[in-house]
Amino acid sequence: MPTPTDQVTTPIEFLGVAGSPYTRKMRAILRYRGLPYRMIRGNQRDMSSRPQPKVRLLPTFYLPDESGEIVAVTDSTPLIRRFEREYSGRSVLPGDPVVRFLDYLLEDYGDEWLTKCMFHLRWAHEENIDKAGRILPFYSKTNLTDAEVAPMTEHISKLQISRLYVVGSNETTGPIIEASYHRFLECFDAHLQTQPFLLGERPGASDFAFYGQLTQLACFDTTAVRITVAEAPRVHAWTEVTEDLSGLDVSGDDGWITRDGVSDTLRAILAEVGRVYAPFLLGNAAAVASGAEQVECTVDGEKWVQPPFPYQAKCLQWIRDERAALSASDREDVDRLLAGTGCEALFADA
Repeated sequence: MPTPTDQVTTPIEFLGVAGSPYTRKMRAILRYRGLPYRMIRGNQRDMSSRPQPKVRLLPTFYLPDESGEIVAVTDSTPLIRRFEREYSGRSVLPGDPVVRFLDYLLEDYGDEWLTKCMFHLRWAHEENIDKAGRILPFYSKTNLTDAEVAPMTEHISKLQISRLYVVGSNETTGPIIEASYHRFLECFDAHLQTQPFLLGERPGASDFAFYGQLTQLACFDTTAVRITVAEAPRVHAWTEVTEDLSGLDVSGDDGWITRDGVSDTLRAILAEVGRVYAPFLLGNAAAVASGAEQVECTVDGEKWVQPPFPYQAKCLQWIRDERAALSASDREDVDRLLAGTGCEALFADA
């Protein structure tokens, strides 16, 4: 039986840093749900005595496996669902399976497409490179001297710029990514004028996925902040507010939209998912399946090229699995809601 959040006494331990969008995503969820936590600031080298994840990512949670042995866990989406099973109250997953599916799809877009916007805008613009390179080293240790931090600044900047290809940021795709961020801001700002969160009066996992990336886009990186404040100051404010929703009053499973209450503004966000993320997912999955060395597809009417990303091929399959797990009638309602958004292409050959 799940443990009520007001009876949890043992803090959930994880390694994280403020500059990690996924750290911020998970920390904000723990705050909202009232789950005690202990965030260990540092980097993997400082934690050599701890279990190490297969892929070194932040945040890294230290949790018991089925045998009770403490292991390192990093993927935020299954972590959210694990905590939902283990702790009751203040859920971030809607009760209606159809609305829950929309939440899953939007969470994936936040985690996997908005991160392209974040990573690109940070490491493809000189003013952002300079700021991030000078500040990020101090997130792990503030008492570094100027002499100690100088080589770290150069190392971090060179390393991250060299990894732009991983998220698909290059001269061909850069304009597509930036245009998508402008449209996202327009859509999200319009939606926030109708309700405080994506799926109603309370936040879902998708809100925290958006929030994680926006902690950098709306609040840190100079170019992206300038764009956000100029075009969508409401989104900037929403990001600051979502940092700590521990005082938001929620009751049971109340506060979510119904499947028949999907607004035009939410459909506009889904249409943006279908405009850019869906065609990328399909093109990437095809490249991974064929063993191609490069993804070549059309996104927003323009050529998209990047190396294949196997993890995001899994993302497409997981989205399809979520839809397949629905009842026939719920699947029909999902398909009805997605019709005309471009997201329906994700399931055309599923």
